[in-house]
Amino acid sequence: MHRNFLKTLIVIFIFMSRAGFAQQPPAAKTWSLEECIDYALKNNIQVKQSELNTSLSKVNMLQSEGNFLPSINGNASHSYNIGRTIDRFTNQFADAQVLSQNLYVSAEITLFSGFQNINSLKQSRYQYLASKYDVDKMKNDVSLNVATAYLQTLYTMDAADNARNQALITAAQVERTKKLVDAGASAKGTLLDMQAQLALEELAVTDAQNQLDIALLSLTQLLNLPNTEGFSIVKPDLTAVSESLLSATPTAVYNAAISNLPEVKSAEYNLKSASKAVDVAWGGLSPRLSFSASYGTGYSGASQRVIGLPEFSTYAPNGDITSSGDTVYTPVFTNPTFEKIPFSDQYRDNVNKSFGFYLQIPIFNKFQTKTAIDRAKIQKLSAELTIESTKLQIQKNVQQAFADANAGLKKYASSTKALEAMQESFKYTEQKFNVGMVNTTDYNTAKNKMTKAQSDLLQAKYEYVFKAKVLDFYQGKPLKF
Repeated sequence: MHRNFLKTLIVIFIFMSRAGFAQQPPAAKTWSLEECIDYALKNNIQVKQSELNTSLSKVNMLQSEGNFLPSINGNASHSYNIGRTIDRFTNQFADAQVLSQNLYVSAEITLFSGFQNINSLKQSRYQYLASKYDVDKMKNDVSLNVATAYLQTLYTMDAADNARNQALITAAQVERTKKLVDAGASAKGTLLDMQAQLALEELAVTDAQNQLDIALLSLTQLLNLPNTEGFSIVKPDLTAVSESLLSATPTAVYNAAISNLPEVKSAEYNLKSASKAVDVAWGGLSPRLSFSASYGTGYSGASQRVIGLPEFSTYAPNGDITSSGDTVYTPVFTNPTFEKIPFSDQYRDNVNKSFGFYLQIPIFNKFQTKTAIDRAKIQKLSAELTIESTKLQIQKNVQQAFADANAGLKKYASSTKALEAMQESFKYTEQKFNVGMVNTTDYNTAKNKMTKAQSDLLQAKYEYVFKAKVLDFYQGKPLKF
């Protein structure tokens, strides 16, 4: 029974080990465009850095809110004085070592400062909102980069398939020609020409595969995946290319982009923030009114008091005379006895309370306020130009994408006709080559023209699809196939 139990444990361990090795890493699956974009947004370092900037802006906004609250501070000191000094509690000279302790709490709040706190709070809120849109802008950039790399990978996949198909056609022709040469029905030179053509096409297959490997590597690097092992992507059906993707006009796309793109909103909030910065700078010319209060107490080792009833031996005139002309005498103490006043008594008796209003009027501060106002005005003008520049760049991008999409659509239509013609021409040339009516040079020329037509059609298709997707993206539509 014990042996069977051990066998069972071994079987379970082997099963779990195999199951663990069978688990695939994140890359070992077929990725769709949406999955690639989602993964990139979660793992992209630039996006994370942009999110940290947003967190920092939120902290700054919290600080601006805190400026409306009073500042409260507690202070304590414990010190020894050695040598002649005036004790602050007894107001007498002390020559011996004196222990002093001080405890107090103070509070201060700004009542008015030219509305700087209010404007600073509004400025920090605008900066926070702008930073949030900066994160969205970074995510859009990453999404477009991933979509570009994804389509480039699809293009190289199709290009590699075409190269392999052409090489297979030529390889079949080489086998056919070899049989004809062996049968004496064809010259050996024809076989050599076909073999040379096959070598060139095999080289093209290698180049196409290398381009595919590079495209896959670029895509995985955008996703921050460790390698391309087991990585593959979903190949959507992009055979149907229609003009419906260009249903919107450039003006409509631009207007939608202005309303949807985060870089525009970020620039607008940055302008609002710059406007409030001007108000904050102007507040530096205003008087500042504040209120402060404190509560404290302390202890001195030099504080003493007489013990018991005083004893006196004589009287001495103190310099005063009554209204009737009599001299006023004061008792003179003889050998009084003193003791240090305890901590608790001194902390109770030495309590000090204070409060007050303080008004500070700026008169001259070496042009600091003036230069701050000038800098804020310049930054506001710069923010206005940034909005104008952003909108102008979007307009250029939309017009360029629309022009490229139109050109790609026209090129696709022309390339489709050219490929159909080249396929018919090659089919006819191949038939004549098979019966010996044309030589290998004419055959290879016709085949190369057909291959180029296939490449042109493939390139035009992906150029059109990508530019059309960019136009959809500007209109707020998600990137997907």
